[in-house]
Parts: sequence; C-alpha cells; structure tokens
Amino acid sequence: MTDIPIWRIRPAGPDDADALSLVASATFLESFAGFIDGGGLVTHCIRQHSADVYRAYLAKGARAWLAEVEPGHAPIGYALLCEPELEQAQPGDIELKRIYLLSRFQGSAIAGALMRNIREAATAQATEPSRVLLGVKNDNLRALAFYAKHGFETIGTRRFDVGGTTYDDYVLALRLA
Repeated sequence: MTDIPIWRIRPAGPDDADALSLVASATFLESFAGFIDGGGLVTHCIRQHSADVYRAYLAKGARAWLAEVEPGHAPIGYALLCEPELEQAQPGDIELKRIYLLSRFQGSAIAGALMRNIREAATAQATEPSRVLLGVKNDNLRALAFYAKHGFETIGTRRFDVGGTTYDDYVLALRLA
C-alpha cells in the first residue's frame, strides 16, 4: 500500500463514542455490503454500533483505541477489548470485540499496530494464563488470514445475528503467555 498519510493510534474514551460509532458502521458496511442483506446491515449498525453502545462498553471497563490520520485526526479504525461475551470464554479471558479499519488502510502497518496495543493491554491485564477471544464470519478470508498471522487459532463456532438473519462465525483464541 502506498501513500498512507501520517497516522496515530491513541486510547479512546467516552468522548470518542461518536467517532467509534461512525468508523464501526462505515467499516461494517464496507466489509459486508453485497454479502449480507442491506436492510439487515443497516439494522445491525443502528443497534450494535451506536455511540450509546460504545459509551456503555467503556462505562463497563472496556478499553478502546482509535486509529486516526492527518489532516485533523480523521478516524479510520479502532479496536475494542471487553469482558468476554462468547460462550467459549474461560476465567481470565478477554474478548477482542471489534477491530475495524477502513479498507483503504488495510495492508498498512496500522492494523498490526492496533493488534500490538491489544496484545500489550491484554497481557498487562492478565492475572493468570488467559486468552484473547474473538468471533469472525467464517468466510471472511482476509480477516481469518490476518488473525492467523497474529497467532489466533480456531476454538469453536457460534451463530451471529445481523439484522435478524444468523450467520456462522468462527471463534478464535490467542493464548497469552
């Protein structure tokens, strides 16, 4: 990838909920339009990616990082770690609820930098051997390759609802030392 502008990743807080919501909806639509029902996508984004949803996660102790580019620190991606909501979770696990990056910036160093933030935060938080868990659509080959590159392994499956239609996801885990 060429012509990547100056970028940064910074911790995100409740004041960033609007930016998190906007990037979440934009990247979700960008990734799945044409593969998942359009009405379902819109419903999912309204329900699962509103600013209030992000404020609630952060109020419950979730941690988020926002990727931004110049000029003006425009939001282009983010990551969110939270208490696990996956049934495969064990004591000490944490969930990578979301890691999204606009497609124009995929393949750059930004996604790897987001993943480093996640690993460092999860490792620092671990009080016992634990894992980072996530769910990913089972046919999202690009995401699956990215997670495999970073050491995630498939540990199960789940059904995931997007606007009233269920899809198959893999549940992946990264064991922390």
